[in-house]
Amino acid sequence: MNFENVDLMTAMVTPFNAQQQLDDERLVSLIEHLLAHGTQGLIVGGTTGEAPTLSEAEKLALLTKTAKIVAGRVPIVAGTGSNNTAATIAFTQKVSQIKGIDAALVVVPYYNKPDQAGMIAHFTAVAEQGGLPVIIYNIPGRVIVKMTVATILTLAKQPNIIGVKQCASMEEYGALVEQAPADFLVYTGEDAQSLAAKEIGGAGVISVASHLYGDEMTAMYQAVTTGDVALAAKYQRDLTPKMAALFSAPSPSPVKAALNYLGQPVGDPRLPILPLNSEQEAKLFVTLNIK
Repeated sequence: MNFENVDLMTAMVTPFNAQQQLDDERLVSLIEHLLAHGTQGLIVGGTTGEAPTLSEAEKLALLTKTAKIVAGRVPIVAGTGSNNTAATIAFTQKVSQIKGIDAALVVVPYYNKPDQAGMIAHFTAVAEQGGLPVIIYNIPGRVIVKMTVATILTLAKQPNIIGVKQCASMEEYGALVEQAPADFLVYTGEDAQSLAAKEIGGAGVISVASHLYGDEMTAMYQAVTTGDVALAAKYQRDLTPKMAALFSAPSPSPVKAALNYLGQPVGDPRLPILPLNSEQEAKLFVTLNIK
């Protein structure tokens, strides 16, 4: 499946039961909720999906079940990256055997702090050996090192590297849109940049807020398409404080709290992420304007 016209992708939370195990019924319910409210693609087993706390067996089960539920309706991108190139390749190869997985989201290696040449070597190896198209995940706030625009543009020439989830400045985002190949997907990973990313000519957003505001984000992008800049801007202004509130505590704790409260149960996050306390919940729900 290709990603043409896929401008709103959701970095999906992983639903747990009360014992903090994967919950199949909640997974079905969550996926159907997302697809009914604007989500055009799913990122599974990423940061928001609490990948660091999932075992390899759990990740493979989650991806297999998600692919079966989605049944080809939207693209599925699997989080397969780590700071170990060989391990990333091996896991990506396993994921590539799951029917219905369309690409791998591979994070810039964290903790061991590779330089730009090391990043190029890492992503080239994964792209050549992993068995799936690769989307780079450039998020310096989590991994400490930043992949430069020049490095991304170098990797964009690799035929099996199809895009980037970029969490940096709009200046850098614009440079990627301007200079990358026309078919290279440039997504923002920052909800607050959703409108700017689309207006500047990027692919769209990989979102957390779309768990709750998929309809509004879809309407915002439709307004962009029809040229109604004022309406699109109004949506973004209304959404921006809500988007910020969903990161008022370590993610995905706020979005899980909101989903649970709204009757879309997904359980609590696993340690080391704590669920919100009552004071945090009350403040969040006021900002989100949910009752």
